[in-house]
Amino acid sequence: MTDVRKLIGKLAAQEARLQQTTFLAPCVRGGSVKTRIDGMVYTFAQEPPDAEGWGLFHPLDVERAEWVEEAGLMQVEAYLKLFPAFRVRLAFRMQHRTWLAYPANESDARQRLGQAHPVVVHLVEHGAALEQIVARWDGAAWWFEAEDRRADPRFADALRQALRQEEEPETLHLSGLTPEMRAAYSLAFSRTDAGRARRQQRIEAERAHRQAERAHRRQQRDEARLGEALAFAGGRLRDFQDRDDYWLVEWLTQDGQRHQSAINKQDLTVISAGICLAGQDEDFDLQSLVSVMTQRPDWM
Repeated sequence: MTDVRKLIGKLAAQEARLQQTTFLAPCVRGGSVKTRIDGMVYTFAQEPPDAEGWGLFHPLDVERAEWVEEAGLMQVEAYLKLFPAFRVRLAFRMQHRTWLAYPANESDARQRLGQAHPVVVHLVEHGAALEQIVARWDGAAWWFEAEDRRADPRFADALRQALRQEEEPETLHLSGLTPEMRAAYSLAFSRTDAGRARRQQRIEAERAHRQAERAHRRQQRDEARLGEALAFAGGRLRDFQDRDDYWLVEWLTQDGQRHQSAINKQDLTVISAGICLAGQDEDFDLQSLVSVMTQRPDWM
């Protein structure tokens, strides 16, 4: 059985050590900072909340940590080297020093991370659209490390020139262009006026497609409902038209006689039989109407 007093004492000792600790952590505005002490991971609300950058923090309690000072360059470099490096291409600035980017090598990202998709990179220094950079992945977030000096800057220049001219991603042709470059360019293009217009067109087209699909499914359900009602009495559906509150149904008797009737959508009662029923149209529904027409053909 766990000794509760020993456990309380251990937690008290950890909290005391916590109060004496200063730790390095990256932070973004409105975010939180984390550190590991004695094998336990602590997450703190940062003070002040609008702090952003690489800082040295001091815990105020188990929930809050205060920015003490900016971390030194060597400290930041040592911290980043704890995590795997990836080359990514910046697409556009999301806010402050946070950018959306795309892996420069999809196969490498899939092999090491199990997937390749746009990533959010924080604390980007002097970022420019479509530049390639080196970022570190700490298992929860991506952090800027440096510009990628191995990347050919001519690609970034050419891509930015195409972006200024609002060239469509599908028609972009550059010698040496990779699928990853095109993917990053597509993300950047989505922020241009032309990209926004195209996205709106796509949204409207998708909405129209969904509406058409719903209308088609509804028509299939209505057709099945009318067809079953007619078939139950020996009739056959030929066609029908939706008239808001009712259907105008064209149907055939078993011997092929054609009729057209207005049928209530709610309960399939007859609004107008299309023949003289001595003012008793509403006393019938679609099934009984078929039966009447089959038994009394002389009413036509």
